[in-house]
Parts: sequence; structure tokens; C-alpha cells
Amino acid sequence: MTYDRLVCANCAAPVSEGRCPVCRANRERLQQEGFFGGLNGLNPMALIALLAVLIAAVALLAHQTA
Repeated sequence: MTYDRLVCANCAAPVSEGRCPVCRANRERLQQEGFFGGLNGLNPMALIALLAVLIAAVALLAHQTA
């Protein structure tokens, strides 16, 4: 999700406008995190499980096309 769609709980304005200090701080944090910033909250086991599912899907697709 991009910060231009977020609404601040402090002032009820769009975060992208930066009307209050909370908006400005969150806008700055979201800009610094970049595209993959949300992956920091995932635990390692969830990432391993996701990788295993992706490998299984690729193997199944390769088996069906062969």
C-alpha cells in the first residue's frame, strides 16, 4: 500500500499531505523503506514457507509441461 492512500489517525488527513508531526514522520518512514519495506515484518519461517510453496509450484508446472 502506498502512503498516499493512508489516513492519519491523529488528524484524520491523508498522510501524503503531512499536516501534523505524526503524518510527516510516517510519510518519511514509508519513503525510506521503499518497495520491500513491508517484508521486514515477516518472520523467517513465513519466508521459508513462501519459498517452499513457490518451488513446489514451479516444479509442478515443469512436470505438467514436460
